Amino acid sequence: MAPQAVPDAPGGNVPPAIRASGLVKTFGTLRAVDDVTFELAPGRIYGLLGPNGSGKTTLIRLLAGLTLPTAGWAEVLGTRMPSRQNLERIGYMTQADGVYTALTVAENLRFFGAVFGVDGDEPAAAALAVVDLADRRDSIVGTLSGGQRRRLSLACALIHRPPVLFLDEPTVGVDPLLRVEFWAHFRTLADAGTTIVVSSHVMDEADRCDELLFVRSGRLTARGTGREIRARAGTTDLEQAFLRLGGDVAVTR
Repeated sequence: MAPQAVPDAPGGNVPPAIRASGLVKTFGTLRAVDDVTFELAPGRIYGLLGPNGSGKTTLIRLLAGLTLPTAGWAEVLGTRMPSRQNLERIGYMTQADGVYTALTVAENLRFFGAVFGVDGDEPAAAALAVVDLADRRDSIVGTLSGGQRRRLSLACALIHRPPVLFLDEPTVGVDPLLRVEFWAHFRTLADAGTTIVVSSHVMDEADRCDELLFVRSGRLTARGTGREIRARAGTTDLEQAFLRLGGDVAVTR
């Protein structure tokens, strides 16, 4: 039996921050996202987990309104996507570094700040402090290491302090110590009400999330906390749980 769409998680009387209903995205004969439906409550960290090529990036782009669905719809903060106006309330860190290598670190932040209507030096300084790049603010981005560019990409996504944040593989190329600091900041943001969707294929980051959504071949195959998913799969190993629940087992909640 093929995996079925996983039902929404209840959020009491609080409206969901993100909704997806029957989302489908095809590229020719490939169904990159295949009938995905869920609701995500605000102020939580959601881990979107799956192997490379499972459809995580395409799903994020659909939710953020950066690509049109073949069928179904996505909604962020009560607004149907895509919406140009709603982009001001969304932060998006792409899998590839979305920064300008010919500009300095500070110039990149000023540019992205201007795009989102952010004035003054304080937001840029705060974002640089989060990613530990204050001492490189005047450096040309082309001279930075790969890990430093990832850090700058995150700073640019945070510059306007969005209530919804999509992070596509945010810790790739980041050293272990800074990775811990990143996750500590993600937790601080979520505790303050920010809704964060983090895509990853690294299972050891999963337990830092409040809730996990497993994606395989474009379909949502399991949803729940790490503890819940391990219990359903009958294993203490999350990677084994993914393998067991990502095949022909339909998981509901």
